[in-house]
Parts: sequence; C-alpha cells; structure tokens
Amino acid sequence: MICTRRSTTISIAMTALAIAVSATAAPDYSQPQPGEALPGGSTTHHKQRNINAFSQSSANMSFENELNFKLGNGIFKKIWVPAPSSTTASDGLGPLYNARACQRCHLKDGRGHPPEANWPEDNAVSMFLRLSIPPQNDAQRQLLESGRAGVIPEPTYGGQLQDLAINGLSGEGRMVINYTETTVSLADGTQVSLRQPEYSVASLSYGPLHPQTMLSPRIAPPMIGLGLLEAVTAADIEALSDPEDLDNDGISGRTNRVWNSLTGQLDLGRFGWKAGNPTLIQQAAGAFNGDMGISTPFVPAAAGDCTTQQADCLIQPNGNTAQQDNAEASEAMVKLVEFYSRNLAPPARPDFDKPEVLKGKMVFHQSGCAACHQPTFTTATRIDMPEQSDQQIWPYTDLLLHDMGKALADNRPEFMASGSEWRTPPLWGIGLTQTVNGHTYFLHDGRARNLLEAILWHGGEAQTSRDHVIKLPVAERTALITFLESL
Repeated sequence: MICTRRSTTISIAMTALAIAVSATAAPDYSQPQPGEALPGGSTTHHKQRNINAFSQSSANMSFENELNFKLGNGIFKKIWVPAPSSTTASDGLGPLYNARACQRCHLKDGRGHPPEANWPEDNAVSMFLRLSIPPQNDAQRQLLESGRAGVIPEPTYGGQLQDLAINGLSGEGRMVINYTETTVSLADGTQVSLRQPEYSVASLSYGPLHPQTMLSPRIAPPMIGLGLLEAVTAADIEALSDPEDLDNDGISGRTNRVWNSLTGQLDLGRFGWKAGNPTLIQQAAGAFNGDMGISTPFVPAAAGDCTTQQADCLIQPNGNTAQQDNAEASEAMVKLVEFYSRNLAPPARPDFDKPEVLKGKMVFHQSGCAACHQPTFTTATRIDMPEQSDQQIWPYTDLLLHDMGKALADNRPEFMASGSEWRTPPLWGIGLTQTVNGHTYFLHDGRARNLLEAILWHGGEAQTSRDHVIKLPVAERTALITFLESL
C-alpha cells in the first residue's frame, strides 16, 4: 500500500510538473495561435482591407458611441482657417504651422512619407523637423533633470520647423534632404541599396539657427490601435524592460519617463517616435498646438510654437472665444479627437494561417525580432474605456526604448531617450501601407523604401537580428516579408 501510494504521489507530481512545463513552454510558431487573427481583440474590424482599412471604428463600440467617433472624425478632418473668420469654430490657424488639418499629415489615418524631392518640386506635408538645443545654463539643465521638459527648444524657431504661415508672414524655412546610396550584400549575393539621408534647413526667415541645433526628422505614424496601447498596464510594459541586460540576450529595452501635464508628474511614455507622450490627449493637444498653431485648454498658447524672437507672429489675431473655452479648440473638441484616435480599429488578418505566413512567423521569431516587437498583450480592465478593456491584442511592440545604433541615430535626446534610442513601433497594419497610403516608406523618417530596407537599417540592439536576416536563404527571407505584409 505504501509503495502504491508513493507511486501515485510521484505520478501526480510528474503530471503537475508536465502541465506546468507545458503552460510555460514557448508557443509553436509554425501553427496559428489563438486570437492572432484579431490584432485588436474585440475591437478588430472585419471590413475590407482597402484604402479605408485604418479608418474604421472599434467593432465592439456601442451605437451611442458611434456618434462621438463620427464627431471626432469630423474634427480630425476639419480644415482650419486663420483668424478672424466668420467660422469661429474653425479659425485660429497658425500663425505658423505644418498642416491645416490632422488628416493632412495622417492621410487616411495612416503613415506619412518624406517628400519625393526638395522644395519647390515637392512639399513635406506629412513630415517635419523637430528642433532643440543642449541646455545652455543651470536653469535649463535643472528643467531637463526634473523631467518637466524633454528638450530645450531652439530659441528662435521653437520645437519644430514650421514651413507654412498665414498671409502676411513667411514660413520658418524649408527642410532639405540629400540622400547618399550605400549597398548591402546579402548572403545569397543579392545587393540591396540603402539611402542615407542628411538633413539641413534652407530659406530661414527669422535668422540663423542656434549653432548647436539638433534636427530630428519625423513622419506621421499610423493611427490604428492607439487606445489599445494606452490600455496596456504600465506594469506589463515595465516587466519587459531590462536596461542592464541582466538576461544577456543583447536587448536592453527601457522605459521613457515623461511629464504628464494633466497630473503634474512623471509618467510612462507610450506615444511618439521616442515615447515622448504619456497619453493620447496630451499627444493630441500637442499636435493641435505644434502642428497647426491651434490653442486648447491643455496647451493654451494662441500663437502656437512662435517664440519671442518672432514678434510679428506673436501679434497676429487669434481665434480664442468663450464658446471654445477661451481657446481655439475647446476641451470637448480635443476629447472627441482623443476618442476618435482611441477607437481607430486594427483590421483583421485573413491570411494569418496560410503556410507561407506561418513559415515567415517562424523566421520572425528565430531571427529575434520578437525580443523588441513583442507580439501580444492583454489590456487592463478599464471602465472608462469599455472598447479597449480586457482585450488580447497583437501590436508587435514592447513600447520600450531601444538603442538602434549609429546609422539610425538622430543624436537628439528627448526626456530619457538618448540620441540613438527609439520606441519600438507597432507592426500591426504595416502590410497595408501601400494600400492605404500609396507608398512603402518606413522608419521614423521614411528612408526605407520597403520592409527589407527597414530591417537592414536596424543596428545597435537589433544588430544580431539584422545579421541573421542577411544570412537567410531567399525562401526564408521571402516568407519573413510575407508574414510582415500579413499583419
């Protein structure tokens, strides 16, 4: 009896151990995984993967909320005009600006692109240059160290170069891009040409730039799934952080800590190319003011990004009215845009289980791409965000900062992000870029002309993964791209 009981106990223990090991074992990436056909969980839309694929509302949205989504869409598309105007709900543009509507940069709620040529042959409507300088005195150093500011704006031109202006003023200047082609040889003999951009500013209207000015080009990122990313808990993101690379895998992602203007304290950065904003509403209010020169109760500067060195800009009429909370766009308007942005749903993946896609998924994981492009999260329970609450999502990002190497560095710090660190961009919807936006320009400045070029630009923490892709046989490399295009 004792032996029988002991055998039974051992058997139960081994069964429990087997179950525990099975529960923690890595998924079989050669097979479909539960839920991956629905990148946004229940928010995922099943409408056609066409030019409107990024402009659909959360599929689980209530009928009552659909009106708020449509109102937010209307404000997102609104063409702003200079003040004074008979349309007081739409005036206050500028005086200096980069676009007259949110939709002008985020065309069809998708990805921006670099100009095909320098001005005047083409404009940079969905791309601009961030500007800043190193701290010049103790007060500025203390401001950065406290986290109350992420950068010190260029003293004459502010935080970004605004190439457009209302009548009577001149735009600040024109971004100039010069490309140098370099060649990368793949193991199978394929030659891939990469274009290395160099940025400068021409036709400056308000005097020279500070000699230590740092330039950082930025294209408008896609808008889908933003509310879902906001609903991921800070603890889940921080759990992926490994700044000292204690597991010795070569990946040392870390969080950006940024100033939350609503709470008056440091918070986890989630949005922007360097995770420089903690919330969607702060991101939206900053874009209203910086990109279009529109004041809001959150960022009340009626002259937008104009500086004290631009006197003619500061004296222009503004569109602040009592009806708009003594601003040009009211709190309600900004919150409607926030709601719209929060509920732009990721599209379903109809090809997730095709053999070539599954083969490419295996290559994706074997190459180490998932170390930063974290496939899945489960969002928090959020009473205030019912659509985004308790969803298994597949964004393929860890929302952390990673050192991407010298070649991709903009050499411009932002809060805790160094000049070579970038937030891992989500990959959901990336294969629809051509369909929605008519191009395949990727990375923060659109230098990559296709997905393979984007991979080959990876360096720093991603160098090992890049080198693995270089060595892949043609069939595996093709499968990898097919997988990415299925997202």
